[in-house]
Amino acid sequence: MFQTYEEAVGWITRLMPLHGIKPGLERTQALLDKLGNPHRRLKFIHVAGTNGKGSTCAFLASVIRKAGYDVGVFTSPYLEKYTNRIQTNGEDIPEASVVALANRIKPLVEELEPTYGALSMFEISTVLAILHFATESYPDFVVWETGMGGRLDSTNVVAPLVSVITNVGLDHTDVLGETIADIAREKAGIIKPGVPVVSTATHPEAAEVIRQTARERKSSLYEIGEKFSYSTKEVQEGQQTFDFEGPFRKLTNVRISMDGLHQQANAALALMTLEVLRQYYALVVDDEDLYAAMHDTQWKGRLELVSREPRILLDGAHNPDGAKSLAETLRTVYKYDKLVFVLGMVRNKNHPEYLRHILPIVDTLIVTEPDFFKKMPAADLAREAEAQRDSSGATSATVTLSPDWREALELARRSAGPEDLVVVSGSLYFLSDVRSSILQMTDSEKGW
Repeated sequence: MFQTYEEAVGWITRLMPLHGIKPGLERTQALLDKLGNPHRRLKFIHVAGTNGKGSTCAFLASVIRKAGYDVGVFTSPYLEKYTNRIQTNGEDIPEASVVALANRIKPLVEELEPTYGALSMFEISTVLAILHFATESYPDFVVWETGMGGRLDSTNVVAPLVSVITNVGLDHTDVLGETIADIAREKAGIIKPGVPVVSTATHPEAAEVIRQTARERKSSLYEIGEKFSYSTKEVQEGQQTFDFEGPFRKLTNVRISMDGLHQQANAALALMTLEVLRQYYALVVDDEDLYAAMHDTQWKGRLELVSREPRILLDGAHNPDGAKSLAETLRTVYKYDKLVFVLGMVRNKNHPEYLRHILPIVDTLIVTEPDFFKKMPAADLAREAEAQRDSSGATSATVTLSPDWREALELARRSAGPEDLVVVSGSLYFLSDVRSSILQMTDSEKGW
């Protein structure tokens, strides 16, 4: 039996390097069967996609909570501590609950192992979240983010009220497939028969896969550009304004505080999802609450300003589509003299394509590596950056190697002038460590 939170989380997290990613629903479903299928008592909003899942979840949860409902949120990975990934009304699951639920789950996991093999960290976390929501916090709605893919993701054991799909790009190709169509089929796997689906996937191949899946499962599809749209009105650092038009109504002058043009798409996706919930399930949201919640929504690690002297932004762009959006935002929204970019990645990513978007806007690229078992060695990443820089000829960026991320961060802080901007990006595991380190600094050290 676990006596402490550290022991319980240690048991869960040690499973990641031991057993890695294990696609498939059979292990998760078998564990839920033993627990009496608690997920059947909950109302889920299931969110899949390549980028934008976390931000879309944040918009949804913010509005639903502001409307007076209790809302649970399950996201991954976490940026500060394990409990971040399971929240009710913005509050982390209590550490004592993690201990109690882990003690309840562990004997059942051991019973299943002879038949099903070892369960992964994510499978156990999925069940722990369900058990917490169904037996402890009792939210009216659960905003439920996939971990990877959708079809064989352990979160796909649920029957949602609505399925939500953000953009689809090339990521996790070693697991999900090497083409956009392959990956889209995995994402579209969350679409359930007769359950409405909302999507902002604009790539032609991805969009067609989602349309076909929705037709086959007789699910009403609300697709951007077909059923709903948004139009930009104003963009400045710290605020964007857009109009939203859907099949049920139009919303003008919607303001959001998160930066990046891609956040308008995420916000529009959330608005269309809320409209579906209003029409199909009688969700009650006053417009005043909706506008206020959209404006107030924040998401840690997405163009998050964590220091003013020097200015340091954290952003979890970890694949080519994310890099493209990040580069566009840095180019069009932020003002600075020089850009110092600190990058730490894991191995299974398309590094050359990522660097192709980032290098043209960077003055100094500091390459480091996260404290993670799947880390990309900094020396290898630096070689890829230099090769990409030299072959493109589009940039004269300086590439600096600093394998220890703490030293890399300090180097960036020292080298940035008063009008410069430091951006830390790459793996979310890397961002988690950097964010914790910066938040432990005093306000005076961060220039607040």
